[in-house]
Amino acid sequence: MAEMKFATPVFIREKGEVGVDLDRTPYFFNDGGRPRYRKTLPRKAELIPAAATDPRVAMGNEYVVSRIKGTKKTPPYGIEKQLGIVAETVAYAPMWATPAVAAAFGITLVAPGQAVRLESPVKKLSQVQYEYGVFAGHWSPYQGTGNQLLSVVCTDLEHHDFPHVFASVDPKLPLVTSVGRYWPRLGKIRLADLWVPRGSALYIPPKPARPDDECIDLHNNRNSARACWGNLHQDSLRTDTLLQLKNGFFHWYWNPKETIHTEPLVTD
Repeated sequence: MAEMKFATPVFIREKGEVGVDLDRTPYFFNDGGRPRYRKTLPRKAELIPAAATDPRVAMGNEYVVSRIKGTKKTPPYGIEKQLGIVAETVAYAPMWATPAVAAAFGITLVAPGQAVRLESPVKKLSQVQYEYGVFAGHWSPYQGTGNQLLSVVCTDLEHHDFPHVFASVDPKLPLVTSVGRYWPRLGKIRLADLWVPRGSALYIPPKPARPDDECIDLHNNRNSARACWGNLHQDSLRTDTLLQLKNGFFHWYWNPKETIHTEPLVTD
């Protein structure tokens, strides 16, 4: 039988990068679905406050975290912590991103025409145009599987001391961002997939490690192309991301159990 070779799937592809200096352009403005960084805002812009973190707010699927099963330092990149999630499988609640839903994970939804002032101890950032493939989440940096594409997706969430903007700029499909809110002293975590409508964006402020905080807000965008599942003609999507490309220090929280990701009941 002749050998059959399939096309190589897109994992994550960087399409372009622009420097962002928050001392010069401290505002993120959603200009009709196009991400802009501005020194001053146009009159038409609606400046909205960044969402406050309220530990009493809990959305998404709840799981017991029995303990931290292991901590691994990976200098200079960050620290890995394995969560002891008590479950056979872990399902992320699929939720359309609204201001209230995003705020439940310490995130601000920025709709077209809205703007938010960015706060960050790091002033030199980058806006990067990415193409995410549908299999980008099917990789584990924790389990000794190298660069294999896996049949399951593990829990892989992070926080760090620089901001993100995840802009949903694909012309056809919404953006998906996996999120969590973890209460270490209560031993519980809430998990969800936020489906960001086309043209909207998520602003995640810096989330430094503070031992006295009641809850820790976490995120990961490797499942960005989740909306491609079931689509015969599109297996990747475009997104613009604000981030610190070099010298960032990350706090990763992971669990090896299989995770389940589905679509929200209401379609975009």
